[in-house]
Amino acid sequence: MAQKPSIPKGTRDFTAEEMAKRNYIFDTIRDVFRLFGFRQIETPAMENLSTLMGKYGEEGDRLLYKILNSGDFLNGVDRALIDENRTVSLAAKICEKGLRYDLTVPFARFVVQHRNELQMPFKRFQIQPVWRADRPQKGRYREFYQCDADVVGSESLYNEVELLQMIDEVFARLGVRIAIKLNNRKVLAGIAEVIGAPDKLIDITVAIDKIEKIGIEKVNEELAERGLSADAIAALQPILSISGTLDERLDALENVLADNEIGRKGVEELKFVSRTTMNLGLRAELDLDVSLARGLNYYTGTIIEVKALDVAIGSITGGGRYDNLTGVFGMPGLSGVGISFGADRIYDVLNTLNLYPADTRAASKIIFTNFGEKEADASLKIIKALRQAGISAELYPAASKMKKQIGYADSMQIPFVGIIGESELESGTITLKNLASGEQQQLTTEQLIEALK
Repeated sequence: MAQKPSIPKGTRDFTAEEMAKRNYIFDTIRDVFRLFGFRQIETPAMENLSTLMGKYGEEGDRLLYKILNSGDFLNGVDRALIDENRTVSLAAKICEKGLRYDLTVPFARFVVQHRNELQMPFKRFQIQPVWRADRPQKGRYREFYQCDADVVGSESLYNEVELLQMIDEVFARLGVRIAIKLNNRKVLAGIAEVIGAPDKLIDITVAIDKIEKIGIEKVNEELAERGLSADAIAALQPILSISGTLDERLDALENVLADNEIGRKGVEELKFVSRTTMNLGLRAELDLDVSLARGLNYYTGTIIEVKALDVAIGSITGGGRYDNLTGVFGMPGLSGVGISFGADRIYDVLNTLNLYPADTRAASKIIFTNFGEKEADASLKIIKALRQAGISAELYPAASKMKKQIGYADSMQIPFVGIIGESELESGTITLKNLASGEQQQLTTEQLIEALK
């Protein structure tokens, strides 16, 4: 017996029903991106390794999927690399390309390569898969989608405001209650200076980013292990425990950082972004989180993270301001800000809360029964008119018993059935059956189009 085929670990097949749900998410995000004036681009699944390597740190380089060169890839390679198991050096000789690890570095490469064609500021979005040779586990895959939107070539904080409005709109359309958490890299740098540990900024943020998971006591232990003095740890405590409304906490943070220039600047930016956003109206909760870092080496200003309120899951959207996106490719000083929607986690949230519209799975709005050649031919003419009116419609392909055809429509969650039998042929009408209510009505083609619209 032949072995059953399988797919690589960390990848997934998606059924037609699952794809209908995923496309609902992608279409919703895509529509909002366009609503806010973002333009779609795509980059290749594979990039030159020279583009990818060294951009994600040592761990990122390790997780890159490398592609063997075509043909005799071992030709000319020093055999000692193989004999001595020097895999890293060997890979550099036999692999020139790799699968993209994220959408950000390819976007940076795109901006530099096409800089003479782009009008700044440039607002782009991308919805494409990425690949990471990570250890598969629940909620973590080797192939997954990212939905990114960025504005580059502008330092205006109105861009942050627009992105927060965009996040709010996406999740309002999806029906997901969210909290948007804000912080600022300058605030974190200011805090490190105020507590007397400016050289420990990364250590501080890596530790305090875990408060929600492990608690403040464990965080303090980690801070001590990372070399922070007892005085610095003690000075950090009241900052991490600032309470009150958003405005009250921002004012308190401003007082703490009053004598620190970079920290004060960060608070000013947070106040502008939060107050301007709130003045426009926001359905989501907006909150300050001074422990929020999200890959601090990357961000230089605003930091954004989104959590679902009704499902225990990690961040479902994140992003922030960066000031040197293209510097690694020889084009320094280009500021930008962006966000990335976690499509796979959003999918899990919508599944958990059952938030998909009732007709998400249905491929067609109506299916016509088939009782023979004459009836089928008449149905096809009406189906064509429906399609021209933008209504999805199909014909059951074989002349079968009514019960079987209705059962098929029901199993495919098609809400309406169009019936043309002998009496309908004589009267030039269609019997429209609503499968949910069982109601039937006799309609002309024009009336049918209006009813289904």
